[in-house]
This record gives sequence, structure tokens and C-alpha cells, in this order.
Amino acid sequence: MLEQKTIDIIKSTVPVLEKHGEAITTRFYELMFGNHPELLNIFNHTNQKQNRQQKALASAVYAAAMYIDNLGAILPVVKQIGNKHRSLGVKPEHYPIVGKHLLLAIKDVLGEAATDEIMDAWEKAYGVIADAFINVEAELYEEASSQDGGWDGFRNFVVDRKVKESEVITSFYLKPEDKKEISSFLPGQYISIKVEMDEEEFTHIRQYSLSDAPGKDYYRISVKREASTSNPDGIVSNYLHDKVKEGDIVKISAPAGDFVLDTDRNSPVVLISGGVGLTPMISMLKTVVEVQPDRKVTFIHAAQNGNLHALREEVEALSALENVTSFVFYNSPTDDDRSNHRFDVEGYVTQDWLEKSVPVKNTDFYFCGPVPFMKEINRSLKELGVSHERIHFEFFGPMDSLDEQVPKEHVTV
Repeated sequence: MLEQKTIDIIKSTVPVLEKHGEAITTRFYELMFGNHPELLNIFNHTNQKQNRQQKALASAVYAAAMYIDNLGAILPVVKQIGNKHRSLGVKPEHYPIVGKHLLLAIKDVLGEAATDEIMDAWEKAYGVIADAFINVEAELYEEASSQDGGWDGFRNFVVDRKVKESEVITSFYLKPEDKKEISSFLPGQYISIKVEMDEEEFTHIRQYSLSDAPGKDYYRISVKREASTSNPDGIVSNYLHDKVKEGDIVKISAPAGDFVLDTDRNSPVVLISGGVGLTPMISMLKTVVEVQPDRKVTFIHAAQNGNLHALREEVEALSALENVTSFVFYNSPTDDDRSNHRFDVEGYVTQDWLEKSVPVKNTDFYFCGPVPFMKEINRSLKELGVSHERIHFEFFGPMDSLDEQVPKEHVTV
């Protein structure tokens, strides 16, 4: 427990963190990777280069300071980050390293304003915050390794099948090399793949949502090829598309993530996806069909056109069921899309369309896709009066904010 004086000091630094948070976290990563480059084998290099990780950490530090006397208030965020940490292999021994360099960064950025009293308070506060993460992550490690078919760390899987789903998305069917049981997962969860490339000094770890229902003897991920290897987002996806073949071995960690379908509820559910954001939605859709055949589910997918629309046939087959309704949006349909009636609506998923076309009252909404797309969906649902507890979404990468409004021309998929 922290003394009230320490709590008061930490809370007094909240305005400073709001102003200088990203400068502190940017300096933190510079210092830590300079002294411990081996940690680049765990952290996502792309998120570092694009400043996403720095922004996310700044938000987390800010929230921890604001709620230092009631960390339970940010427990959902702690669990979400804890799931990522568990899937990456972050362990208790990493926390003293993080703490040391975070304090150095605070001192470095704030200079004389970081008094001995403030630094002492933050050292004590970090200990409490680190313990909260370590305890949550210990439970997640235990859960992942102790369940039937579970394991700790990274396990070898064979690429049993590799299936091209669209011009940019390919599915990988993964089976355990040891041919033993694999753990189940919750629809919406992801796995982490660790990739070692000859031309890269450090390993790369990426999370990919599981794109099939649980209960199979394989895991399936459906990976979008990003623009190019010159774009840091494309390093791993291009490697998987171009280099990894059927029969090859990949290393993956056990399923993780807290963006999951609540199957204890039987209320109508609407699943909305943009681009490759359909991967966790497909898992949720298939799960509803298999275990909740009486639950009404609406599946809405937005893509640029039919050439980039993956897993269409799977959704079309399920749409024949009485409890399933689906809609396809193309914002740039081809002539072939038009002549073959491959989509329902030309354009974007709008608030007006949602209000007229899907049940809103007492409905649970799950959505995933590019951040601008999700911001627009989130804004629309709030405007329609959907309560906070019925809105669920997943980010690919560090947590961002969906509160900003986005110009319509930026809502691309």
C-alpha cells in the first residue's frame, strides 16, 4: 500500500504526464533498447517506428497515475495489456528493467522539475503498478499452460495448408509438430507468431486473430500482405506470404486476448468488420452458428471490392441459416462485382444505414478493422444510443482512442 503523501505526489504529476507523456515514453524506449537491445526480440519494431507504442505507453502511465489510489478502476486495461505481454513472453524479470529506464526517462525529460521527492514517489508507485501487472500475467501464464493442450512459451506448429483467400489475404492452417492436443480458445482471440529471418538481427513477433471457430485440431490465421517490405508493417506479413510454405515450421504462443464473444448472452449480436478485421468476426460468427443456433447474428463486412474480399464463400454459406443475416459493402466495386451481384451496398457503413437495417436496441456490437473505420463505427453506435457495455472492439496493435471524429474520405478499408 502506498502512503497518502506518495499518492498525492503522483496525482500532482498527472498534468505533467498529460503534457510530456509521449516525450517521456519516447526517451524511455531509447534508453532501454540502448542498454538492453535483446528486448527488441520481444517488442514490435513497427509499433516503435510508427510511434504507436510510445503513445500507448504514455496513455497507460497517465491512467496509472490518475488512478494510483484505485488501480482496480483500470483493471480491464491491465488485463488487456497483460494478455499481450503473456503472448509475447514478457516475464517478471523484465519489470525492474522497465522501471529503471522509465524513471531515468522521467528525470531526463522533466529535468529540475523531477525533484527527489517526485522521483521517490514514482519509484514506489511503479513497484505497485508492476506488481499489478505481474500478478495478472501470472494468472494468464498459468491458465495458458495448465489447460488441456496448453503450453508455455512458443511451440512448434506445422503449416498444414496455405490457402489464398483474396489478392492480399492468405490463410494458414497450423497443426502442432508434436501431434499432441492443442488448447481451445475463445472466439476473437489471437496467437503470436515468432519469426526469425536471416536478414534481420532480431526476431519479430506478430499477433494474428484466429479466423475459425474453436474446437478444431488446427488453428487458422488469415494474414493480409501489407504494402511492401520497405513498410515496416510488411516485414512479417510478406515473409509469411512469400517464404513460408506448406510443411514449414512456425513458432506460436498459446491463444490470448480479451476481445471475445460473450456466449453467455443470447441477445442479438452484430459483427462489423473492415478489411482484414473480419478475421476475429469470422470466428465469432462460426461460434454463434455452432453453439448458439437460436441467437440472431448480423454479419457486416466492408471491403474495397471483390478482389480484396476474403472468406466470402464461408459467410455466404452460413447466411443461408435462419439465424444469420449478412451484408457486404464495397466502396470501389469492379464491373465484375456489379455484374455478379457480389455486394449489397456501394459505399461505407453509415449511421443512417445502421439505424434502418440492423436491430439496435438490446443488441451487442463487435467490430474490428482499420482505426478510421472503427472510429466511424464507434461514433455511429454512440449516436444511436448503444450503451458502452454493448460496444466491443479490437485494435491490431497498441490501444488507440476511438473518440476522434474521422472525415468520411479517410474511412477506407
